[in-house]
Order: sequence, then structure tokens, then C-alpha cells
Amino acid sequence: MKARRLRLGRDRKLHGSRVFAAIRAAGLRRVCGCLILNWRRVEADLPPKLGVVTSRRLGGAVIRSRARRLIREAFRQQQHQILRAVEVVLVARPSLVGKPIAVITRDLQRCLREAGLWKPEGEPVGSSVAVQTGATVNPKLPCDSSS
Repeated sequence: MKARRLRLGRDRKLHGSRVFAAIRAAGLRRVCGCLILNWRRVEADLPPKLGVVTSRRLGGAVIRSRARRLIREAFRQQQHQILRAVEVVLVARPSLVGKPIAVITRDLQRCLREAGLWKPEGEPVGSSVAVQTGATVNPKLPCDSSS
């Protein structure tokens, strides 16, 4: 069996406020735990694309950047379980601060299942090393992921 690449390159990220606004306006929405999932299906058979929104309500720049990194990492780990031809915008809710990546990944999986975007077959969930490390968004230790 060929190993799947877990890279989340530039071509798999959404850019520009117009694209984000279009997905939020014309797409569908689901709230699950610490995330809000906005999505729309696209015509072509392309891999899923991701956009991340973190507002100032989360905290300072370091906290918001760390939240974006953790959300991207959770998406990256699960990208092969997501239906193709979909554009996803994940909005971080204030409750995300202080949560380990395992909780963020679980909330993402739940959102995707409820939205009908999750493929039932594939690799076992939670098998990734990063999910097991327990990295968190910690406002007191913004640069330390081993807390």
C-alpha cells in the first residue's frame, strides 16, 4: 500500500477575504465544540482546501497564530478522510484556547461527520503521533507546546 502524503501545501489553502466571504455567504455552516465549520462543494474533483479564521477575541497575536497552526495541523492529519471537491473555512471559537490538539481534532472530525464530509473508510482515527503528543494553545506559555 502506498503511503499517503500528509502535506498541506499552498495549493490546498484558501486565500483572500473574498473567497472566505463567498464560502460563508453561499456555503453551509456547522458548530462543533471549539470550531465553526463553513464549507461549500466545488465542481471539479480537487483535494479539499482549507481557510482558517481566528479573531481577536481569542487573544493576542501569539495565541491566534498558535490556534491557526493547531487547526491546520488537525486538518492536515485528517485531509485524506475528507471528501474531495470541498472548500472548508474553520473559525476558531474562544473555547479553543488551552485545548490540546486531540480535542481540536475530535471536534473537527465530529463537524465533518455531521456535515456529511467524512469518508467512513480509511486509516484509523487518532493514529497520528501529533494527536498523541497533546500540544495545546496555552496563553501563559505561548511558545511552549510541551506543557
